[in-house]
Amino acid sequence: MSKHDRIFIAGHRGMVGSAIVRKLRERGYTNLITRTRTELNLVQQADVRNFFESEGIDQVYLAAAKVGGILANSNSPAEFIYQNVLIQANVIHEAYRAGVKRLLFLGSSCIYPRHAPQPIREESLLSGPLEPTNRAYAVAKIAGIEMCASYNRQFDMRFLAAMPTNLYGTGDHYNLQDSHVIPALILKMHEAKLSGANNVTVWGTGAPRREFLCSEDAADACIFLINLPDPQLDRLVAADHSFPVVNVGSGEDLTIRELAELIADVVGFAGKRVFDDSKPDGTPRKLLDITRLTAFGWKSFTPLREGLRITYQDFLDRQKPAPPAGSTVPSGAGLHRAGK
Repeated sequence: MSKHDRIFIAGHRGMVGSAIVRKLRERGYTNLITRTRTELNLVQQADVRNFFESEGIDQVYLAAAKVGGILANSNSPAEFIYQNVLIQANVIHEAYRAGVKRLLFLGSSCIYPRHAPQPIREESLLSGPLEPTNRAYAVAKIAGIEMCASYNRQFDMRFLAAMPTNLYGTGDHYNLQDSHVIPALILKMHEAKLSGANNVTVWGTGAPRREFLCSEDAADACIFLINLPDPQLDRLVAADHSFPVVNVGSGEDLTIRELAELIADVVGFAGKRVFDDSKPDGTPRKLLDITRLTAFGWKSFTPLREGLRITYQDFLDRQKPAPPAGSTVPSGAGLHRAGK
């Protein structure tokens, strides 16, 4: 892809979308197109059609989605399936109509069956029942994958779906009602440290195993994939009966109990972790097979402890009050990003 192509990043204010924007700018891409939700409502087909017809987009990163943790998925399944299906359908279809050269759809590892063989290969898609706690979200993402496959097959498009593992990092969302596990634990342990609490409650037994990837690494993988040479990309998108899916992960996992210990160490919380086994564990294990991605020459570069340190520093920076109007901020202040 040319450095002067017009690139639309849908969801540019989200954790992964914002990381994609940063990395594209670092690499000299000059025509990045972004819209806030008030400027472009991706749920509205007419608005999305008008946008693509007027902007001359060459490349799309579809990172916009309604996301949340176990509690949010369990409480609001209708919102998760409705909003995500409409966002994906509108962007993918209008990208096709506008002749977009390449599109990368960002999915989730929750698309795979609850008891898929570990590590999970892309071929496991649709091979068994999904995890009930996030089934609505997973079905929406599977619909997006099928759309990419269908448009590739019928219209000879180059639409690829990247399935990242559990993500965390700079710009994450911290809210105990709908956050994922890492931001929820960072928030809980930070507040417990400040209040002098003796313990922090962690949902579930602590036994499930999870894989995590820093958002900066995920963004790097997305840019890598969408810029594969034509022959390599065509191998992924042109197959008649398989899905254009690539797993994106670190290739390593740990238990939620081990994760809680690591976060406590990074945050500096010295109290106990109490595991509430009345709360759901979710999928017993979720580790992705990343052979397909690494075969092209990509691998993650941010160790989990370092990524958590960067994430916690970003959390602390966002707690600080904004400087008074007219004051200056030293160059580089507040920038804590992982690099290769």
